[in-house]
Amino acid sequence: MQRKAAEPPADRAPPGTPVTGGDLESALERLRSEVDDPVAGLFGPGSKVWEVNREGVLFLGGGRAVLLQLAHPFVAHAIEQHSTTRRDPVARFQRTFEHVFAMVYGDLDSAIDSARRVHALHRRINGAIDEDVGSFRRGDPYAANVAEALLWVHATLWDTSVQVYELVVRKLSAEEKDRYWSETKRFALLFGIPEAILPVDWSGFQEYCRSMFASSTLAVGAPAAEMARFILAAPGWPLSSWFAPVTMALLPERIRHQYREPLGLAEQALTNVSLQALRAAWWAMPGWLRHLPAYRAAQRRIAQAPASRVRVATER
Repeated sequence: MQRKAAEPPADRAPPGTPVTGGDLESALERLRSEVDDPVAGLFGPGSKVWEVNREGVLFLGGGRAVLLQLAHPFVAHAIEQHSTTRRDPVARFQRTFEHVFAMVYGDLDSAIDSARRVHALHRRINGAIDEDVGSFRRGDPYAANVAEALLWVHATLWDTSVQVYELVVRKLSAEEKDRYWSETKRFALLFGIPEAILPVDWSGFQEYCRSMFASSTLAVGAPAAEMARFILAAPGWPLSSWFAPVTMALLPERIRHQYREPLGLAEQALTNVSLQALRAAWWAMPGWLRHLPAYRAAQRRIAQAPASRVRVATER
């Protein structure tokens, strides 16, 4: 049940760097100056982000990304106190990916419009943590538009994408991962995340993720555990008994233990067999089946644009 957000103490601000509307507009102006082809959007043909994230199998990691996000008390309490996820999970899923796909596969105007809409939504999301959890204490204030929390949500998407891509599709070289991470910094700008807190390269990004996995900033409290049980049960979905163990197998060990979900020999064996079967079958599938509809729609949009306007994305 969605609960009324607790009021944060009037004299205390959430820890971290607030992202203001002015910060976002400055970031969006920078994007406009950097993007070569507005029709192709932030990334476009030739980008590593499109090459990796067009693969529909990456939805296999959706549960991992969500549970990692919920392990941050800011995220868990914000969703518990402000979201309708429990009442209408399908609608929330659709709204979330409407924005994500507009940002990744839409033209520049669509990406910027979604960025402004998400920021406006986040601006209204603040409250107080109502339990002692990790490094946080009951009554500590939180806000959705805090750069460090936004960075963590950002990180879970790209770390999970590469993890699943390498498990099913193919391994990426260190150079490819550096290029991929460099491209994702454009996505970070859509949330006003300052470049100063973004890791420089893929190695630095992975060090950031490892430090977060081990940090008391991530701690599974009561709201996170309750929502995880709901998500892993996947109400009405016949594959829920498969989804839960695979999701647990993809999580870092410390976080998995905090969720107290089983991963015994049977669950691990199921995950291994599933991944082997996906690896064997994935490349045999036609592109129309493997690739996301949003990616295919972007390809059609670019194909219909004047040839002189569309340039292949280059590494910066």
